[in-house]
Amino acid sequence: MKILSVFGTRPEAVKMAPIVRQLAQTPRVDSCVCVTAQHRQMLDQVLNLFQIKPAYDLDLMRDNQSLPELSASIFTYLDPVLTTFQPDWVLVQGDTTTVAITALLAYYRRVKVGHVEAGLRTHDKWQPFPEEINRRVAGVAADLHFAPTAWSQGNLLREGVDEKNIVVTGNPVIDALNFVAKQETPNEIQKIIGKHEGKRIILVTAHRRENFGQPLENICRALKELAGRGDLEIIYPVHLNPNVQEPVKRILNDVNNITLLPPLDYLPLVHLMKHSSLILTDSGGIQEEAPAFGIPVLVLRETTERPEGIDAGTLKLVGTETSYILQEAKRLLDDESEYRKMAKASNPYGDGHAAERIVEALLKTNDSHV
Repeated sequence: MKILSVFGTRPEAVKMAPIVRQLAQTPRVDSCVCVTAQHRQMLDQVLNLFQIKPAYDLDLMRDNQSLPELSASIFTYLDPVLTTFQPDWVLVQGDTTTVAITALLAYYRRVKVGHVEAGLRTHDKWQPFPEEINRRVAGVAADLHFAPTAWSQGNLLREGVDEKNIVVTGNPVIDALNFVAKQETPNEIQKIIGKHEGKRIILVTAHRRENFGQPLENICRALKELAGRGDLEIIYPVHLNPNVQEPVKRILNDVNNITLLPPLDYLPLVHLMKHSSLILTDSGGIQEEAPAFGIPVLVLRETTERPEGIDAGTLKLVGTETSYILQEAKRLLDDESEYRKMAKASNPYGDGHAAERIVEALLKTNDSHV
């Protein structure tokens, strides 16, 4: 069975890495990796960490590239890979532009599609943009849907997907997290932890497209006010996108108790997460990762496609209004019982064996069609 795994960003690479590693050690599988490199530097960090060598690297990242330009490039440069490798299955993960265009292209070439992390929905096509539509497009084209939870399976069933084509696997991000968390804490993180010993660390990641402009300015103002407390250090690895860099540096540069860092590799990010008391994020993956360490997460978005974490009590949606972010952060920092309630909630996103279940389902499906 020939399987082509296609991904382009760091979050996709993190979640696909355990699957790629599992496929590599599975008999009867010819596994091949193609990266679009929709994100270049951040993607390469993960490839190195998990020792993945792509057979095809499309290297499509360009400065200030529009979504139509990126989509056109993926169509143009991925198609020859499909005709050369001729896979039985194409695997995609999540909800990036790479995912949507790859799924469509595989459909055009009559190649079966396996969608990892299938069934996430906000039911608002503008939030997150463009991810909500990207994952729906992939869902329409997919032949096998690897749903991380029963909730995501329910979304797919309501959309008319046949139950036999859905496998609840858990999220492979937990497989990846377990692999990385066992490694030694990098020196750069040891130095940061040592420098702020005795303070509680708040980790911030905020870079979503729908938060560009006023929402991100509101988030920064909340962080600036929160930093007025002397008992904590806010650490914010700042995304390279100019729409993030400009407001963050304008509002937060040289503010006491705030450390702005360049984007972190996945290994140091995981270890910084482990040493944090609280996380404020608009990222998807961190909503799944932080609960594995028992760290409360305030989600800087109006809606989330990961409501399992809300239901379990590991996450709380706080949106992007300055006053509400401050209110909820202070509540957790000052009320030990509220903090414990979130910290001790169980992680609904899996047990670290998602990759095994995904590969097993592919083999089983393939055997049933032979």
